[in-house]
Amino acid sequence: MWRLQLLVLAALAAGSAEAQANSSDGLLEFSVGKFTYLVLSGPFPREAILRHVSSNVTFLLFQIHSQYQNATVSFTKTLLPGASGTGNDRGLVSILRPGQTTCTWYLETKDTKPVQSVAIPLSYSERDPIPGGCNLEFDLDIDPNIYLDYNFFETTIKFAPANLGYARAAEPPPCDVGTGPESRWRLRYDVYQYFLPEGDLTEASLLRHLQSMAQVPQVKASAAKVVTLTADDKTAVSFSSLPGQGVIYNVIVWDPSFNTSAAYVPVHTYACSFESLDGNCVSPGRVSTKVFSTLSAMLGLFVCFFGHRFWKTELFFIGFIFLGFFFYILITRLTSVRYDVRLVLTAVAGSVGGALLVASWWRFGILTLCMLCVGLVLGFLVSSAAFFSPLGNLSAFRDDGVFWVTFSCIDLIVPVMFMGCLRILNILACGIVGAYSVVLAIDSYLATTLSYITLNVLRRALNTDFRGAFIRAPLQTNDFIILAVWGMLAVSGITLQIRRERGQPPFPPHPYKLWKQERERRVTNILDPSHHLPPLRERLYGQIAGITELFQKAQPAGERTPLLL
Repeated sequence: MWRLQLLVLAALAAGSAEAQANSSDGLLEFSVGKFTYLVLSGPFPREAILRHVSSNVTFLLFQIHSQYQNATVSFTKTLLPGASGTGNDRGLVSILRPGQTTCTWYLETKDTKPVQSVAIPLSYSERDPIPGGCNLEFDLDIDPNIYLDYNFFETTIKFAPANLGYARAAEPPPCDVGTGPESRWRLRYDVYQYFLPEGDLTEASLLRHLQSMAQVPQVKASAAKVVTLTADDKTAVSFSSLPGQGVIYNVIVWDPSFNTSAAYVPVHTYACSFESLDGNCVSPGRVSTKVFSTLSAMLGLFVCFFGHRFWKTELFFIGFIFLGFFFYILITRLTSVRYDVRLVLTAVAGSVGGALLVASWWRFGILTLCMLCVGLVLGFLVSSAAFFSPLGNLSAFRDDGVFWVTFSCIDLIVPVMFMGCLRILNILACGIVGAYSVVLAIDSYLATTLSYITLNVLRRALNTDFRGAFIRAPLQTNDFIILAVWGMLAVSGITLQIRRERGQPPFPPHPYKLWKQERERRVTNILDPSHHLPPLRERLYGQIAGITELFQKAQPAGERTPLLL
């Protein structure tokens, strides 16, 4: 009997030793303010521990980041409601007890593939504000996370209000008792935006750049401050989406009384999906977009260098842009057809618009009307570029009425300024607009932010919520190269056309008048061979008769009747 008891005790001891070994294998040691790379895999959580916490630290902010796979950080080994967070960028605030020098968290993932992550614990003192300390909207009691949502038009971040800091074992300050200078309403929130290198979708690059957005000094040194919110403002900010461009956002809460600050958990996005089969981050462009933009660029490149000489081709190009743009807005807002179908219908409508503009010039020859269309297209590009600058982020232009009136005025200024020199206006429009069509084609193959010069205006026309989005885009190496290509093509095309058209008539004569004069000359000039041509109706009957003779059986040659005696 005693032997059996010894065997049971030995088995229990072996099981305990094995459990301790597994726990030891899953244990992660952290240091305050130091990033640790780790790989999460399997169904079992890993224990993260921070030792030797200083006595002047009142709360810790632990955060973990991955590129697109979800990771979970929890206070307990077993997931409990309101005690864990799951996502690409998640963190927890641990309020320390008196005498506490060690803090523990648990990390795991439900993903079947290993998750490469980076984690860091940050410490704050009793005078530092607590990010998300007055949370009333999200699951955690104290939620330092930034929640991000995106679509084709805009990217929106939301976060919970912060609370004032307090010492260990003290009661937290009330969140909504008063709004005086001694309450959390004195806090200010600075929203920062940080762009990753253009076209860089690697996991290592993201995890490396996230280290510049976790702590307050690094955030202020690396990122650009977009807006400052007060406690009276809504804790939500919208930005224009940039599919395929990595962006990191963070919020720094600042206490003006103590001049102390704390950072929320940074959040990142590419405004696209890595796992989607259609239009993912690796290949965001659609085939239909590439075909459409390539054909438009070929026509635009021809107009850039030869548009003024081939006047009708240029009019077709301008009419295509003019009607195609408005038709795309109309069909998108009124119907729910697929993108590829909308693009085909836009191409058809644009072709009709180009044909109508050419036909109106041929029949009526109103030069002012044609040049008004040309000037409006050039003015549209100039106005779009103006609102692509920091001018577009002024609070006055959040109102749709102010925006569209100002946009239209800038658009109309361009044709009005050049009404006295229409040929210069036409050549400038050929060079600048034609070269920009090449930029749009390049964007469908190689991502560039220059395409958002006009795309942001299209978004504003399609989505009413876009008026509240901050328009910011990075200008990096690819953009400067493409900007140089755009300028080179525009200057070359304008210079070539000005030199070629020197000494030539400003515009070609009215085609319909030329056709009438030529017809009258042929009617009255009996020496002209065309004067002796039969009327059109007789010529058509003759051609039809010639066609019918092809189907008649040929008659044999020679006499077939007998000779009469």
